[in-house]
Amino acid sequence: MPKMKTKKAATKRFKMSATGKVLQSQGGKSHLNACKSRKRKRNLRGMCVLSEADQPRIKRMLSNYKG
Repeated sequence: MPKMKTKKAATKRFKMSATGKVLQSQGGKSHLNACKSRKRKRNLRGMCVLSEADQPRIKRMLSNYKG
């Protein structure tokens, strides 16, 4: 049985935390920024934890990814 390959699209969008949770960057930052407040755009920076329902699927995609 061959090894399962890491989905490269998933490695670009998600990261694993040290405790095993899946982190994602928040959406809504790339356009229509003129109408958003400075505080709102600042709070969209960084990573947030992916929902519990989606984590098993993404972990399977990142199964061989170490980084």
